[in-house]
Amino acid sequence: MNDIAQIWGSMRASLLEVIEIGGPVVVLLIALSIISAATVLYKIWQFRRSGVGRHRRVSMALEAYERGDAKTATALLTQSNSYLVAPVQRAMSCAEVKDRAAASDRCDAEAEALFLRLETGLGFLDLVAQLAPLIGLFGTVLGMIEAFQGLQAAGTSVDPTVLAGGIWVALLTTAAGLAVAMPVAAIHGWLSGAVERDRVFANRALRQAFAPDRQSAPRAARPEAA
Repeated sequence: MNDIAQIWGSMRASLLEVIEIGGPVVVLLIALSIISAATVLYKIWQFRRSGVGRHRRVSMALEAYERGDAKTATALLTQSNSYLVAPVQRAMSCAEVKDRAAASDRCDAEAEALFLRLETGLGFLDLVAQLAPLIGLFGTVLGMIEAFQGLQAAGTSVDPTVLAGGIWVALLTTAAGLAVAMPVAAIHGWLSGAVERDRVFANRALRQAFAPDRQSAPRAARPEAA
């Protein structure tokens, strides 16, 4: 317990020192990093809970459906944890309706609503990834202005170490901005890529369920809607 308390005390002291040196800009970047970390943890939990990228049983169900084995297809969809089960199941049940275009549009809209839910929060991460370096650069500019004001006020009795120290403090905010932006940008790219891959899979799956050759399938073989 003493070691943990010492580590926590050291981290707290270092954080307070960085905040004191960097000022409001560093405080803003720290706040953005905390909110971004919470958003990332939530999105990872949401993606795992929804089964993002895990559609093996859905693919197997589509293959069984194409063979005319609707019973197996329905059973496989029931066993799947994928969030795309509902639109795919609806597409299978509506594949032989007269107004196929309207049914297809409805399934596409249902899938797109699911993607919109997954994409909620990704825009904020993208914004942080773009703004954090600019906020850090803004802090650097303010620090440089302050340093050169001090240089002007000193007149001929300029101490180079004081100027170097002021520049170092100013550059600290740029480093903080990059430290926030780089991991957020990487995670945002990973999460956005996962959603985009699922969107491509869903489009292919729904087109597969509405394939023209399914019109000839026996009505008794159609799976029940979700």
